[in-house]
Amino acid sequence: MDSSVKEVLSQAWVKELLNQALPARLATADPRTMQPHVVPVWFEWDGERIWISSFRSTRKIREIRRNPRISIVVDVDNGPLGTCAVTMEGQAELIADPEVVVPRSTTIYARYLGEEGVKDPEPASWIVDPENLLICLAPEKVYTFRG
Repeated sequence: MDSSVKEVLSQAWVKELLNQALPARLATADPRTMQPHVVPVWFEWDGERIWISSFRSTRKIREIRRNPRISIVVDVDNGPLGTCAVTMEGQAELIADPEVVVPRSTTIYARYLGEEGVKDPEPASWIVDPENLLICLAPEKVYTFRG
């Protein structure tokens, strides 16, 4: 990770924002039509990479396979940190290894649903579904806004 990216991501308010269970918005683009596609996603930030669980059959995965360049924004309006946003850009990696997918997907879902909620039939079945994989982004560029 570039030192300027590390510097931005080491700011206390950025860490605090990325540790909140907020939805992120993931942007992909179809390389044939150049049409952007933006969807809300649940995520987990590990301090260096952002992780998103998704099914192989989704449009976002199809587009990442053709064009791995993505953008992700996490933002909040009038929250505890005020109005602020973190935007990350870079090349996504798709990870299908169940030994990585299952535990990471579990922590992503638990982050939003709680330890008990993640045990419900859905999402428990999604976590182990062969369709499930991970989108991983180690950001190459990071932009922030705080108003």
